[in-house]
Amino acid sequence: MTENVMVRIKQNLSILGLRNTYENIDEYLGNAINNKVPLTEFLDLLFEREAKAKINRSVENQIKMAGFPARKTFELYNFDFQTNLDTDMIDDLRTLRFIGNNENVIFLGTPGVGKTHLAIALGISAIEHKYSTYFISCHQLIQNLLKANHENRLDERLKQYAKYKVLIIDEIGYLPTSLEGANLFFQLIARRYEKHSTIFTTNKNFGEWQDIFQDNTISTAILDRILHHSKVVKIVGESYRLKERGELLTRKKQ
Repeated sequence: MTENVMVRIKQNLSILGLRNTYENIDEYLGNAINNKVPLTEFLDLLFEREAKAKINRSVENQIKMAGFPARKTFELYNFDFQTNLDTDMIDDLRTLRFIGNNENVIFLGTPGVGKTHLAIALGISAIEHKYSTYFISCHQLIQNLLKANHENRLDERLKQYAKYKVLIIDEIGYLPTSLEGANLFFQLIARRYEKHSTIFTTNKNFGEWQDIFQDNTISTAILDRILHHSKVVKIVGESYRLKERGELLTRKKQ
């Protein structure tokens, strides 16, 4: 094969956007020639690798756009540390059955037990299975809704958050909200009710949600829709952050 032919091949690969093949064509051709791979097998391998690379790039782009504060996976979660966690329920959630059933998931526990970690891990898994997913803290979500309402863009913003197959709302209860914010939050929950799945993390028992949303009627209406079709994962255990801090202090003393 002449140098001019290789130049044309790479130019065409670049034009067609076949990035993986463009970057690895020399290696692929070298291996095929050395191993005397038949042309059909070579093309099959080439297209398979290109397709996988394209899927991986798409997944990575969606993960970046989903708003996760960090990349967390189930493999990185220390299940041995949280011995009271219902791993059977986690295994069921990992099948993503709850998305097809339009069910919600609530991770409930004290700070530092890994609620957000598990929520993100579920979100990444959902993206890998082609479900549109978005992550946002409860406080930021409500601030965005308030801003949109004051700018007469509330319906547009509600539609944006309502469209995701999986919406992760993190840290319910860390900061209280105004009555107006509670009303707007209810509107979003009502729009998503029985249509899509929402994953929540909270450090507050459901009986305390009245204090978060400033009104018993609104908090009851919100909980009614969230809990109607839901799986509640209660995590009772020590804080990872306190554990890591303790280990760090111990190492410094040594």
